[in-house]
Formats: sequence, structure tokens, C-alpha cells
Amino acid sequence: MEKKNDSILSEECQVQIRALTDTMELLSGKWKLIILGTLLRNGTMRFMELKRTLNGIAPKKLSKDLQDLELNQLVKREVMNTKPITVEYSITEHGRTLDNLIGEVIDWGLIHRKEIVKPKNASTVD
Repeated sequence: MEKKNDSILSEECQVQIRALTDTMELLSGKWKLIILGTLLRNGTMRFMELKRTLNGIAPKKLSKDLQDLELNQLVKREVMNTKPITVEYSITEHGRTLDNLIGEVIDWGLIHRKEIVKPKNASTVD
């Protein structure tokens, strides 16, 4: 009987690990969460606005990450009928489902930064 429960837990664990792996593969890298967070906080942005805001990202990398995020229906790309052509990026409804997760990551990062930079306890001997 315990073996059956272990199998069920194992299958459930496998499903959860696969979901975590899928998420990490999609959102991994230095820039994807930052791109999503920027669009969530700032709304629709043009390519060059995003590039300026994301100080340090190469145009090729930004383009590639935006394509990946668009392919996964997290970002919408809209080509405007202007001269020169303008391209705008925005978060999709599906992408908005990441707002809480990104907010939690931001909150954790703020707490973590405070933790690692807090002064050493005065009673600690060097």
C-alpha cells in the first residue's frame, strides 16, 4: 500500500519538477524577467525605449528575448503603420499572470540585498 502512495507522490513530484523546469527554461537568462517586469511596470514601449531602460542589453539579445517571449504569448509585438516603421511591445493577458511572481522576486531581492549588505554584528570578532 505504501508503494502505491510513493508512486503517486513521485508522479506528483515529477509533474511539479517538470513545471518548474519549463518555467525556468522560459524565464532563464539575465534579461527575460527584467524585460517582463519593465513592460509590466511601464506599459507599452518601443524597442529603443526598452533598450535604453534596460541599460547594458545588446540590441541582438533584446530582439531574441522579445521573440522568445512573443512566441510564448507573454509579450505582444505590434508594428505601427508609420514612417519610419515603429514597433511597440506590451504584456499580454497571459504575461500579466507573472505580475505576482515578478513582484515576489523583486521583494525577495530587496530583502536579500539588505541581508547581505548589513553591517557585521558588533560582537563578532574579526
